Amino acid sequence: MVKILNSSSRSFNRELEKLLTIRKNKVQSSSVSVTNIIKDVKKNGDKALLKYEKRFNKNSIIVPASKQISNSIKTLDKKVKQAIDTAYNRIYKFHSLQKFKNISYVDKFKNKLEYKYLPINSVAIYVPGSTASYPSSVLMNAIPAIVAGVKRIIMINPGFKGKQNPAVLYAARKCKIKEIYSIGGPSAIAAAAYGTKKIKSVNKIVGPGNAYVAAAKKEVFGDVGIEGMTAGPSEVTIVCDKYSNPIWVASDLIGQAEHDPLAQCILISKDKNLISKVKSEILKQLKDIPRQSIAKKSLMNNGILMHIASDKKIIDVVNKIAPEHLELNVKNYKSFVPKINNVGSVCLGKYAVMAMTDYNVGSNHVLPTNGSAKYSSGISVNEFYKRISYINLSKKGIESLGPSVITLANYEGLAGHAHSVKKRMRRN
Repeated sequence: MVKILNSSSRSFNRELEKLLTIRKNKVQSSSVSVTNIIKDVKKNGDKALLKYEKRFNKNSIIVPASKQISNSIKTLDKKVKQAIDTAYNRIYKFHSLQKFKNISYVDKFKNKLEYKYLPINSVAIYVPGSTASYPSSVLMNAIPAIVAGVKRIIMINPGFKGKQNPAVLYAARKCKIKEIYSIGGPSAIAAAAYGTKKIKSVNKIVGPGNAYVAAAKKEVFGDVGIEGMTAGPSEVTIVCDKYSNPIWVASDLIGQAEHDPLAQCILISKDKNLISKVKSEILKQLKDIPRQSIAKKSLMNNGILMHIASDKKIIDVVNKIAPEHLELNVKNYKSFVPKINNVGSVCLGKYAVMAMTDYNVGSNHVLPTNGSAKYSSGISVNEFYKRISYINLSKKGIESLGPSVITLANYEGLAGHAHSVKKRMRRN
């Protein structure tokens, strides 16, 4: 069921590239189908939004009533509330350490330069729904925005037949989110970006989603901001050795596969015996999970077990894949760390399981996917800041620095720039 690759094969690099490209194309192909939906919502507003909600989510309620939300939250198990509270506190604490400090610099001419970090005014957080409910995604997206000081945070979350998950709603209340919308998919992204009568547009949209949501966010980028990465279908690459527990490794792969049929699950090891044991364990454990059909599709289409003979080759392959999540489930994991730089997050050692990072460790689980870890990072407080430069020049400053500016401006053929400096120097 899961594909097996061997680095000793001459075709290894070609086969790996082919498998990665096929999945990337599946994710990106969705962009064509979302364009018309976005145009429709942009033009027809709530009418179009409601049309797509009825079609895809059997939903006719865009804005759930406050009483409906409160009644739903009352049904939530106390233990789940406590688990959300624990996660909130840990995530908030770690992200509070990420606050930026303003920078101020005065040079010898008494020129003053400053960087000031200001929060974005309004943000929409997209929280996936339909096949599963993710209160953790509310926390991971909203808390960094709260820490940054964003004034208006809205949540868009697809319900089904007008009902949203009580844990998602509780997490939103915990984050003091006042605007909650029961919408999802590309139409929800369009509504947040361009606004409707019921939904006021925002400055930025963040949050993970399926391939269609990721494509929609790319489509509206430029009119609104999005996170500086592709937060699409989830991925894990696990590097193991002969000391790894095959039962644990198989459960980690399945835990990722159950997210989405397009989720990517890759195992890399120098030990053929371990690979064989993990493969057998996957088949055993698949029988025990409720989302078996989704996990099977994911493993069949995007699961890869790789035998790679050397640590150097393993490092090269991991950097090529640039996975969202990497588990270094090996005894010598410290030797890998300095050499792997294309990855969203790294779990070190046998106890650092990816599932923990999805919930309450404190790090963020909204991470770059589809190879975008080569040039981007996961969600942080920085995502919700704007950085503004402030420049105050003294009389001595313009007199001292002006001549070299005039020289460069004239060299670049921008006489107007040169004149604006000259006039101030003459006036002074």
